[in-house]
Amino acid sequence: MAKRTGQVRVDDDRCKGCGLCVAACPTHSLSLSGELNRLGYHPARFLENTGCTGCGVCFYACPEPAALTVYLDRNVA
Repeated sequence: MAKRTGQVRVDDDRCKGCGLCVAACPTHSLSLSGELNRLGYHPARFLENTGCTGCGVCFYACPEPAALTVYLDRNVA
């Protein structure tokens, strides 16, 4: 059976840096950036190679529409 892997893309201009997605992520694949976005918030960042499964918990925890997009690749062995 193929191992499920995921990736999260964050729209920096929509993210308000609330950290709800970071707290909700079961694989700790997100963190808040040290840099500010154009609105003055620290947006979330996806951390590569941290075991993201593409579960989407971060997406549902986010109060900002379209701030997060979760991609799932089921073809990784």
